[in-house]
Amino acid sequence: MTHFLVTRILSAMLAILGVICLVFLLIHLIPGDPVEVMLGESAQPTDKESLRHALGLDLPLHQQWWIYFKGLLHLDLGTSLFSGRAIVDLLIERIPATLYLSLVSLIVAIGLALPLGLVAAVRQHTPLDYGAMGFALFGMSIPNFWMGPLLILVGALWLGWFPVSGQEGWNSVVLPALTLGTAMAAILARMIRSSVLEVLGEDFMRTARAKGLSSTRAVLHHALPNALLPILTLLGLQLGGLLGGAVITETVFAWPGLGLLMIEAIQQRDYPVVQAAVLCISVTYIVVNLLTDLLYAWLDPRIQFTTD
Repeated sequence: MTHFLVTRILSAMLAILGVICLVFLLIHLIPGDPVEVMLGESAQPTDKESLRHALGLDLPLHQQWWIYFKGLLHLDLGTSLFSGRAIVDLLIERIPATLYLSLVSLIVAIGLALPLGLVAAVRQHTPLDYGAMGFALFGMSIPNFWMGPLLILVGALWLGWFPVSGQEGWNSVVLPALTLGTAMAAILARMIRSSVLEVLGEDFMRTARAKGLSSTRAVLHHALPNALLPILTLLGLQLGGLLGGAVITETVFAWPGLGLLMIEAIQQRDYPVVQAAVLCISVTYIVVNLLTDLLYAWLDPRIQFTTD
């Protein structure tokens, strides 16, 4: 287990280093000048050069990267070029909203996918199975930037049940959570169905039925626990993907989270904030996948031996 743990942690650290380098290079290669955004195109060239020197943007790219990397080692993400505030403070303000949205979306996804997947597996090749998988196909086919406005049109404008945008109350999270959760539920439901179908034909399931267990009890207490490993793997991947999907969803619903912060920073050419936001999302994704691998190995010790 120690070798497995060390290997996974080193792989995660290498991936984080790669993300740091890639994000830094891509952000600095995109068109646009933050100095012009801050001062305007009509500013004097001397003023532009003075600000560029003060911000360190006149240094060679490798020197800027080294300064940025040294700051990361001290957990210093720098300051915003646009507002002048510490980026750590901006992240602390926005991350709770994103985590709240991701958590509610995860609950929605599991609440939809679990019954749909189980019913589709138990009632294979019936109208219930076709209906559940039709919903899954429908959910996977609709992107967030289309589902979000559709839910706003129905839930906010036609019915008037929910706010159009922002984080005004408990019901303001419903529409963005449905937007994120339904897409995740569609993929998860298909995985639950296929995993449970594989288990239903095993010998221990026939033994459970022979002992007189009801179909519901046999599925919930025997089939589902033994089908959890691939489901947990997908759930870990999708949980990390929620943060990436939240960028679009938060923009559509003006949700004051990390995704909206990143979009605002891109529009303002605020390089340090964009780097910090992308890095935060990427590191979270990597950490979630690392924890998923460790949980997978803990639940199934065979994984440790096959990777040694």
